[in-house]
This record gives sequence, structure tokens and C-alpha cells, in this order.
Amino acid sequence: MTERRAQVLVLGGGVGGVAAALAAAGRGLDVVLTEGTDWLGGVLTSQAVPPDEHSWIEQFGCTASYRAVRDGVRAYYRAHYPLTPAARARRILNPGAGRVTWLCHEPRVTLAVLESTLAPHRAAGRIRVLLEHAPVAADADGDRVRAVTLRDAGGDRVTVVFDWFVDATETGDLLPLCGAEYVTGAESRKETGEPHAPAAAQPLNMQPISVCYALDHFDGEDHTVERPADYLRFRQAPAVDWPEGQLSFVAPDPKTREPVRRTLRPNPDGDPGRIGPDYTNPELDRDLWLYRRIAARGNFLPGAYPSDITLVNWPQMDYWGGPVFEVPAEEAAGHLRAARQLSLSLLHWLQTEAPRPDGGTGWPGLRLRGDLVGDTPDGLAKAPYVRESRRIRAEYTVVEQDIALDVRGEHGAVSYPDTVGVGCYRIDLHPSTGGDPYIDIGCCPYQLPLGALVPVRLDNLLAGGKNIGTTHVTNGTYRMPPVEWNAGEVAGHLTGFCAGRGVPPRAVRATPAVLEAFQAELADAGVELHWPRITGY
Repeated sequence: MTERRAQVLVLGGGVGGVAAALAAAGRGLDVVLTEGTDWLGGVLTSQAVPPDEHSWIEQFGCTASYRAVRDGVRAYYRAHYPLTPAARARRILNPGAGRVTWLCHEPRVTLAVLESTLAPHRAAGRIRVLLEHAPVAADADGDRVRAVTLRDAGGDRVTVVFDWFVDATETGDLLPLCGAEYVTGAESRKETGEPHAPAAAQPLNMQPISVCYALDHFDGEDHTVERPADYLRFRQAPAVDWPEGQLSFVAPDPKTREPVRRTLRPNPDGDPGRIGPDYTNPELDRDLWLYRRIAARGNFLPGAYPSDITLVNWPQMDYWGGPVFEVPAEEAAGHLRAARQLSLSLLHWLQTEAPRPDGGTGWPGLRLRGDLVGDTPDGLAKAPYVRESRRIRAEYTVVEQDIALDVRGEHGAVSYPDTVGVGCYRIDLHPSTGGDPYIDIGCCPYQLPLGALVPVRLDNLLAGGKNIGTTHVTNGTYRMPPVEWNAGEVAGHLTGFCAGRGVPPRAVRATPAVLEAFQAELADAGVELHWPRITGY
């Protein structure tokens, strides 16, 4: 085992981790960025999920660096893809013409853009990237973390001594290793005062994971996958609010929990320039093919794409059988295997049993596009889409009554004096490992408080992803990519700010003049601290 030294360790190369590394390196710090898979980008790449974003994202409501990544995706398509003249000229180019966001696109494009953004820092030696490295141990001395031991895919270990640590892993992996105070699952109503919190704490009651995949379709061809070993288990299992079971087009509406029928119509006709998100439309997600389509063949020159490509991240593949952390390793591995079995079972059902609009059953021409999500052995995404992490016990924890529309109403979300960003999305809780049904709550445009990134005790550790100080309920909105990026970016800036002034993060928050100076630097870096006045959401 070897030992190295650096200034900042950013654990987790997902959305928040990349943002943290870029911000810290931009302030001149020596950064090591680690990632458990062989792809950077997390939810947008290895997990293969088009970004869930708020309705004003094309105008405001994110950091400048996040916007640069979005612009970079469009520029990449214009530079390298055979777009039609109409698509190329479209300012808000939506390559997939999907309905979930104005920027549905292929995961590899995000990966290419992130790699290009990191490239100058890697060339200069400011950022070192360690792919397929995961933390396995940490050395903490009192209120400071001293070092972290990483293990690579081959089992070799390296211990790195750092001044600053940013945990941006998908499940808050550093927190238990370094003895940080943290919480998992659902807090009690007594603790948080939240209307939608349970009466008693439920630490293992978490949002489901989903293993996503990409599909295209060819009439007359047969690409049916072998029936998964667990197919009958998932085909026959009852599910709350699912009258025909989870492998069905009849699924509950997240807001009302009433059963509604989804549809699947591969390769529909229509001008892709006229298809996009309408967040006021209650039937936005009813057409499964269009909802997360990542390549609309009509956006490309004839023959470039023989079929559309759609990304499958649908209610039918949410795995709520059990959590994948905070349980014994064998149990967690079993749930991960089962989640992949559920995704393959959904595909097999779509190919063989799903009811078609013409009265037939199944689309055998649906083809799994594992090449687009990393060439895994089963053709599914490299990593599961993890919606909920361990969360730090923070200097400030955001609660439902800070941001929920039915609580705050015309007053809007609570205004935090230590704001370091903004975000918005409905509070979106999927059926959980504890048996809860959908919980879908309207949300005001809100701020990100600095206190949510700062642990209650440790002086040189920051949260930089879904592990910030939220609750089980409010994580349902703060987990979205623009906010995760914002949190990571602020964590990266804060390491440089604190290193330069020789103060711990909590002192920045506690000292008005210092906080004001930090907020001014964030604003100069393109971090939006406040929302403009918005009505009608």
C-alpha cells in the first residue's frame, strides 16, 4: 500500500464531484478526484438518466458552470452529429425531443463534455482522476479527517493524506468511514416537524433505485432477451396502487395515486422541434417512448438514425425491495442484482407480453442498446440510479416546511441568509423500501443554504452531492442534477476560500462579513444566490 499527499480529495466523480473538483482546481488547489466506475458524470452518464430540471432552466436557476456543460452538450452535437439544418439552427436544441427536459441526449455526450472540461486541469496537473477507486477506510483525528484509503478494481490500495475532503459519492460512502454524524432513511415527524414525515424514524426506508437502459426498435426483427431468472417473481408480485402489478402500463399517478394508463408507441412521426416538456401538462409522462427519448431520428439527416433511441427510466423499473447501503454487504449485493433483474424483466415483458395499441402483444423489435451506456455484460447502465444517500447531520437541515408550496404558499420558500445557490423541482418521492407509496409535493423555488454542506462537527469535510443536510422528504427535490452540481461547486469553492483565509467552513457561515465575502466570490463565479420574482408555479 502506498501513501500520497494532496490538498483536496473529492470522493465521487458524479455531478457534484466533477463540479467540486473544477471549482477547487480553478482556485489553484491540488485535487484528486475519485470515481467508483470507469465513467465520470454519475447520474448523467454511468446511471444513464437525462437531466430532470425545472421549467426555467433555459433562462436562469443554475450556476454558470452547469449552464456551460449544457451548452457544451449542444455544441458537441452541432460539431459532431449529422443534424438537419432545422435542428442545427434551433437555439434550444433537444437532440432526443424528449418531454422530461429540454436537453434529452446520449450519456456518452455528457461524458465527452465533462472530460473536455476537466482536460486543461488534468494537463496542468491540478486534477488527478482515479477511476474505479472506492474509499474503504479513513483516518480521523478528533474533529479532522487526516487520510482516506482507496481500493482500485484490482484490489490494490493507496492511502492519501489531504487537507480537505469533499464527499460527493452517490451514497455518502466516506461518512461512516470517518465517523461523521449522519442520518439515513426517513426521520420522525417529532424530529423534523414535517407534515409528510412518519411518526417514528425509519432509517432503512429509502427511495428506490432504478437500473436504466436504452432501446431502439425495428419492426419485423426479433431482439427478445432471454427470460430473466426472476421474471415470474416480478410479473406476479402485487404492488401498492398498481392494479395489474408493476410490469404493467397501468401505473399510479404520482400526485393522486389513481391508476392511469401509459402507452408505448415506438418511432412515432412528428416534428421533433414541436416536442418538448410542458410542465403544466398532467399527461407529460404518459407516452413512455417520448418521455425520455434521447435521440429523435427526425433531428438528424435521413438514414443517420434508423430508429429513435429512448431511455428507459420508468415507474415499472423502480426497485423498492430493499436498500443498497446500511445493510450487510451480501444483502446489499442481492438488492443490486434484483434491481438489474427487474429492469431486464420489464424489457422481456415489453418484448413478449405488453399490450400493443393494435390489440397484439409485445414488441420483439425492441433492441437493447448496451453500447450507448457503457457496454456492460447485461446491456444495462453501469450503475444504478441512486435517488437517496446517507445525509450529514448538518449545521442546517432543510425541512419540508421551508420549501413546500402548500405550507409556504404566496410567501415563497424560506430565504436563507447563508444562501449559496438556488434550485427548484417538485418534492418527488417514489414508492420506497419501507412500503410508502408515491409522495409528490408542490415546491417553491428555493435556495441552497451553506449550512447544509457543513457537518455539525468535522472541520475539513464537506458534503458535495445528495448527502447534504436535507431530510428524506426534502432530498426528493435537492437531489436533482442542477442542485447537486451547485452543491459540489460550492464545496469546491469553499475549500479554496477556507484554505486561503485559514478558517474552518463553519466560521465562514458564522461570521457575517466573511460570509458576505464568500457569497460575493460565488456570485462573481456565476453562482446564482437568489431567484428573480416568479409567479404562477
